[in-house]
Amino acid sequence: MNPTSPDKVAQKKEEPSAIGVGTAEEIKKSKRVTAVIKDREIVVFHHKGIFYAMDLRCYHAGGPLNLGDIEDISGLPCIVCPWHKYKIALATGEGFYQSIDPKTPSAMPKWCSKGVKQRIHNVSVIHGIVYVTLSDMGISCESDYYSSEKYKKTMNLINKK
Repeated sequence: MNPTSPDKVAQKKEEPSAIGVGTAEEIKKSKRVTAVIKDREIVVFHHKGIFYAMDLRCYHAGGPLNLGDIEDISGLPCIVCPWHKYKIALATGEGFYQSIDPKTPSAMPKWCSKGVKQRIHNVSVIHGIVYVTLSDMGISCESDYYSSEKYKKTMNLINKK
């Protein structure tokens, strides 16, 4: 068989990279929805007219981000993990913390970035359907642990007890 024949091309067909997770209207109403894409749990948020997607489990201790509140931190919408109140920017996956300069303890604390901690994913809306494309898995992110086989095996052992 010729490697460029239509039969060969049909066999090499790859699965689509963007996966539909719901209608835009449904997600706007509920403000968030969870989904599993290629064995990865994600959450999609709708906040102030924009859709965001990220790993479902918080990078810190695996808290369920779909249960968190959204707050504006320095003008950025952030999800607040319901377990330990970690703040994560919806658009970038950056973790934020408050810092006080010890030389001027009376000063107001300021928000500082810990860098990208939570994996975010690309969202598109086509004909009223919200699609999520997983981000580049070649770049490591702390939230990746909660999608790893090691974590899943650990949870299976715990759940069997």
